[in-house]
Amino acid sequence: MRFLTLSALLAAAHLALASNVLEATSKTFAATLGDTPSLVELCNLAPTYERLADAFSKSKDKVKIVKIDADGDGKEIGKKYDIKGFPTLKWFPKGVNSEPEDYAGGRDLEALSTFVATKSSIKSVIKPPPPPVTLRLDTDSFNKVALNKDKDVLVGAGHCKALKPTLECIIADFDADAEENKPIAKEYGVNSYPTIKFFPRGRSEADFISFLNEHCGTHRAPGGGLDDVAGRVPPLDSLASQFFTAASTSRASIYEKATVLGQSLGDDASYYLRVMQKLVNGTEDYIEKEAKRLTSILNKKTLAPRKLDEIKVKANILRAFVEGREKVKEPGSTSRPSCDTFVLYITNLPIT
Repeated sequence: MRFLTLSALLAAAHLALASNVLEATSKTFAATLGDTPSLVELCNLAPTYERLADAFSKSKDKVKIVKIDADGDGKEIGKKYDIKGFPTLKWFPKGVNSEPEDYAGGRDLEALSTFVATKSSIKSVIKPPPPPVTLRLDTDSFNKVALNKDKDVLVGAGHCKALKPTLECIIADFDADAEENKPIAKEYGVNSYPTIKFFPRGRSEADFISFLNEHCGTHRAPGGGLDDVAGRVPPLDSLASQFFTAASTSRASIYEKATVLGQSLGDDASYYLRVMQKLVNGTEDYIEKEAKRLTSILNKKTLAPRKLDEIKVKANILRAFVEGREKVKEPGSTSRPSCDTFVLYITNLPIT
């Protein structure tokens, strides 16, 4: 475990070269910090801290980046400041004789350098990030921008780092957590994050979704669910249709072909094969019953979006067995309900 002063972290140099991070032990800790504002950490955050130290390397007399091994030579310092967990960062505003402040921010370079620069009033040599390409909307500007009749506007409401790269490609960003913005969030049904809303100019949501599907290889439908071809595999569709109308004596060979094809398709083939197995084992009404069950679940919409997507894919694959085909009864085939009955259930599945 290591302990770095804020000034030492900011002065960290590349590992391959002489480091700008100051190393201290229990014996040298006081002398290392002196009266200089310092950031101290008790964990190994290299190379981030090395880069942080480089960012403040020209101001070593004003701010220090220090590290100390609290598991080794720095144990006494760890006990003195009651260090019980790692990583731990402490900011000494006026050096070793000042009361340290716990650092609770992010461990990335941007967060650390911003913290040090704010506390020490020393600018880092790190170039600031480019200004965001998105507009930051609030309760005063939302309607003017989002409801502009002359422009298509995509608004993202989210506050997690994972969404940041995506939001930077969106025309507008909206902080739905801000108290003054909550009425707008409520009006447009923003209940979770991330949420993205499209405000079209002349074009419908369906047009926009179609454009994204074409260029992104997705299968989304208006409203956020999947469309009717999501999860379908044309070669398996053909075998599924043949399988459903085939005599029981012919199904084994079709199933074998599907199994061979499935070896190269992986999970995409698993549900096709499962349905075939149900029918091979004599569960002739499986498709009808399963279609009813899936229709009920999709209509209720009580499951998480990802689970609803899984169910929609299954419904689409069931359709492949019966869609657009009439049952052809062959010698030796067992009696099965009409395909029209199955198509009725499956084609009524909603687009979620």
